[in-house]
Amino acid sequence: MIFLRTKPVSETDDELLYRYRTTMRMDCLGSLYDRYIPLVYGLCLKYLQDEEDARDAVMQLFEELVSKVMQHDVRDFRAWLYSVARNHCLQILRSQANSIQTELYPNLMESDESLHLFDDEEDSERIPALQKCMEKLPETQRKAIQLFFMEEKSYADITDVTGYSLKSVKSYIQNGKRNLKICIEQAIK
Repeated sequence: MIFLRTKPVSETDDELLYRYRTTMRMDCLGSLYDRYIPLVYGLCLKYLQDEEDARDAVMQLFEELVSKVMQHDVRDFRAWLYSVARNHCLQILRSQANSIQTELYPNLMESDESLHLFDDEEDSERIPALQKCMEKLPETQRKAIQLFFMEEKSYADITDVTGYSLKSVKSYIQNGKRNLKICIEQAIK
């Protein structure tokens, strides 16, 4: 499905917008939107990288315009529509990213190489230092490290137990692990 303008338009954007706002006739808004369908479709395709998703976004945008045009003081319809379309695409991408992250990885754990704080052969001299250094960590990092490494909880489990966001849990573990390694290195020198 390719969007093309089928008939020449004699009214300006401002005239069509004014007529739509005063009469609420959908043909006025339709004519105005038809002028910019190639622009909107191209923009949506650029962001969404899928023809079907881009077509859906073009149709969703038209449905949104029915009310948005009435709520906003539109001075340059083309620029305003471009901005609305871009924001709509970004919103779609954010919702897709969030649903992928929460649907596919709710029990995500660190990769194998970072499941342990240090190698087995170093454990005997580092365990006492680890215990002392754990006490020096900020509470958030200490709690996240304890749940992740000692109790082997997943990120999702830690967010449930602590109430921290997923991003915060990852950050607390990463920063806590780095702080522990620095502290342990200093303690065994």
